[in-house]
Amino acid sequence: MAKSTFWSEFKTFIARGNVMDMAVGVVVGGAFTAIVNSLVGDIINPIIGKLFGGVDLSEAKVVLTEATEEAAEVAIRYGALIQAIINFLIVALCIFIVVRGINKLKDKMKKEEEAAEEEAKEEEPAEPSEEVLLLREIRDSLKK
Repeated sequence: MAKSTFWSEFKTFIARGNVMDMAVGVVVGGAFTAIVNSLVGDIINPIIGKLFGGVDLSEAKVVLTEATEEAAEVAIRYGALIQAIINFLIVALCIFIVVRGINKLKDKMKKEEEAAEEEAKEEEPAEPSEEVLLLREIRDSLKK
């Protein structure tokens, strides 16, 4: 019995919209990362490398110990760090632009909804004040 409850809860969890949205976000994010890596590695880094004397930026390093037959090279690969920082900045910029656009769209939709509500309020006749209600009651009493 516990097994079927587990699976039914799991199906409910998976069927929720936010889980599916998250899954789509992860897949799209992975594809987007490949695009950003290509943009940085194939376009931006060569331009930066050209500015710094034709050096391939992703391969930039400071060699601490040269490679020998017995040991591998020991180096600080600062070029890879610079490439990762550029990737991060581009991803952050793109996310900022998308979120900013979505927020502007939401604000526009909210303003339109508020304007529609205001129009609906204006179209509805206003409730009479207490004074008018009292005067109507007096009038009706006098008619009797």
